[in-house]
Amino acid sequence: MLKDNLIVLRKNAGLSQEELSVKLNVVRQTISKWESGLSVPDAEMLLSISEVFEIPVSTILGENIEEKENNDIKEIAQKLEVINELLSKSKKQKRKRIICFLIIIDICFILLFILLSILKSPYQLWDYSDPEWSIIGTLWHSFEWIFFKVAPIVVVVVTFILGIFFIKRNR
Repeated sequence: MLKDNLIVLRKNAGLSQEELSVKLNVVRQTISKWESGLSVPDAEMLLSISEVFEIPVSTILGENIEEKENNDIKEIAQKLEVINELLSKSKKQKRKRIICFLIIIDICFILLFILLSILKSPYQLWDYSDPEWSIIGTLWHSFEWIFFKVAPIVVVVVTFILGIFFIKRNR
């Protein structure tokens, strides 16, 4: 009874024989002997044991103490599983938002390209003797030139880089 109770108390407290021996100021072999039934602690040592485990001596010497189920690991594993699922969903939602944002930007670029193609450079018909119209026409021409000449290259390069980034990230 005593040896079984000592083993159960020590395991329930999550202590090794070495750790318990340090708390009781004895050598580890003494704990091993108590747990194997080769010797028993004296009265003073029983008091020390009861203080370490915070239970009365009568409980240590009495009936068998039930071993506490070690569900802590199972509970932690279940909580980690739930957290991992939430993180996975969060990452998927973030990726969907990024993809939707990029698609919207692409659609805006396409619409702007179509609009500029339909307008066929209206700034060329403006009266440039008025300084305001000459500034607006110059800005419009600059925007159109950048959009038709530079933007396609930038879009291709950015799309290529993002494609590589997302492909490597999926692996």
